[in-house]
Amino acid sequence: MFGRRTALAIGAAAVAGARGAAAQAWPSRPIRIIVPFGLGGSADVAGRFLAEPLSQAFGQPVVIENRPGAGGTIGADAVAKAAPDGHTLLLMSNTHTANETLLPGRPYVLMRDLAAVAFINVAHHVLVVHPSLGVNSLQELIAYCKANPGRLDYASSGPGTPYHVAGEIFRAMAGIEITHIPFRGSNEARTALIAGQVPMMFDAIPTMAEQARGGRVRALATTGPQRSPLLPDVPTVAEVLPGYEASIWLGLMAPAA
Repeated sequence: MFGRRTALAIGAAAVAGARGAAAQAWPSRPIRIIVPFGLGGSADVAGRFLAEPLSQAFGQPVVIENRPGAGGTIGADAVAKAAPDGHTLLLMSNTHTANETLLPGRPYVLMRDLAAVAFINVAHHVLVVHPSLGVNSLQELIAYCKANPGRLDYASSGPGTPYHVAGEIFRAMAGIEITHIPFRGSNEARTALIAGQVPMMFDAIPTMAEQARGGRVRALATTGPQRSPLLPDVPTVAEVLPGYEASIWLGLMAPAA
């Protein structure tokens, strides 16, 4: 997913841009990266992976601050309103581009109030179910949903998030009826799934791989065009529903000024 060279390249680009835009030395104090999602999701994993090499590149501590809620808009708004001095960054995802049309009442405009700094990566998801559901494959899940329309719920980290979008694309392509249950973040949704409060969800592969290996969830399929090296024995959704793909892409943004 990530690499040290990726982090150092991001650091070099940010340093060069900041030095070109400001006369004073940058950074002059610790840098905050606000992750507008909960613990354990792709954005949180990426931020924590990048923090140490970015700290080395910048010569200042890089602190990760989770501010989940409202589909990523709470954290994004905090960065949009932060001092425009390059010391507060947003770890954003394609959730924020979706929010531009899904959430017309959000308190900021993405490309007006925030400026793109760097692209990070693209990651795919895994579809997992609670073991009590009693299905062992994607084909069995689809058959169950068709035999019991509207009976199953699926959790996500909030409306418009990549995990919600992955579920809706799956619902449409499989021709099934399932109900979306949004939570405040991936961590809350994941906790509900593991506790058996909801039967299924799409989530980050690095996080859910350990849960699957521990038997707390059952991994049915991943959402990339090829099988994930983290779950090589788990088929892709596309092996059952040709053409299916769902991902989350991540980047860094800063206050526009």
